[in-house]
Amino acid sequence: MASKPVEEIFKDYSARRIAIIRALTHDVDKLYGLCDPGKENLCLYGHPNKAWEVTLPSEEVPPELPEPTLGINFARDDVSRRDWISLVAVHSDSWLLSLAFYLGIRLNHNERKRLFGLINILPTIFQVVTDNKPIKDNPTMDSGSKFRGNTELKERQVIDRR
Repeated sequence: MASKPVEEIFKDYSARRIAIIRALTHDVDKLYGLCDPGKENLCLYGHPNKAWEVTLPSEEVPPELPEPTLGINFARDDVSRRDWISLVAVHSDSWLLSLAFYLGIRLNHNERKRLFGLINILPTIFQVVTDNKPIKDNPTMDSGSKFRGNTELKERQVIDRR
């Protein structure tokens, strides 16, 4: 497996994240309709081109890339729609992190730290779909204002790249 630079992995992560957020917010009625509990185990995929799809997982064993959560359609009618969307969001967050660090397996310590820092600046999909904004941390002896300023700078850089 060839190594990808941090920026390329983050771009992939961001595009897939945008796709899933679109599926769970703007296109939620379409997504809900595609996730018929009577169908086989379905997965929600976010793609690097910012498109999303609901489909069966790869038949390739082992799959080329980590797979999203299997069977998102089964819980659809067992919980409220809001709770189902939250559940899919949580599993999508987990999949995206797994995928990003799978793609970054050959990154060194500092590169992995930088990748996590870029990802961590963005709210999770769960936070976006539930409108659950993270509580701002107060600076402590451990973090200090220097760290917070560095985080704010990185956040502006991420936003400026979009």
